[in-house]
Amino acid sequence: MKTLLISASGFGDTAACIRVYIANRPPMAEYAGLQAVQALHSGEIELINRACGNGWRKVFNVYAKLLFVLDAKQFAFAQQAGSWQQYREQYLLQAGSSTALVFSAPDLKPKTKTVHIIAGRAHAKALLEAGLPAQLSWLNNEFAVDKHNRLLVCPYFDYRQLNNEKLAFLAQLIKALDE
Repeated sequence: MKTLLISASGFGDTAACIRVYIANRPPMAEYAGLQAVQALHSGEIELINRACGNGWRKVFNVYAKLLFVLDAKQFAFAQQAGSWQQYREQYLLQAGSSTALVFSAPDLKPKTKTVHIIAGRAHAKALLEAGLPAQLSWLNNEFAVDKHNRLLVCPYFDYRQLNNEKLAFLAQLIKALDE
């Protein structure tokens, strides 16, 4: 078994309560050596979308859509903007947003309120093989839960893989972490 090195790198709020983990980062020189979680600035998501294409647009859109289907009693994301599109542009992955998109392995610390979401079954399996200390219970071929570590696995953040029905299911799983 490989040794899992945990040093978070990604975009967003260092104190994020919703952390999404993906296997790749935007192929842009300014992010190639990213060694920490860095807050994005207003307009930076659109710059990434223009430079990197539709795949990254989907990741950001699906992330914002997820935040808007979460239980409003648990999370106030939908109260901060009139639509998920406005939230994406004005708050997503910025300082104070409570959101992060992480390109490294989850740092699982039980007894925190952080929700860890690994986007993609293959990415989750690679992290487990690298030593991620999680005990996943697979609910089906796409979703898994480790309630103790507040860790979920879902399809990759793409409209076809994580459609609105599956987003609603993911939101239910997030809500159930607190039950």
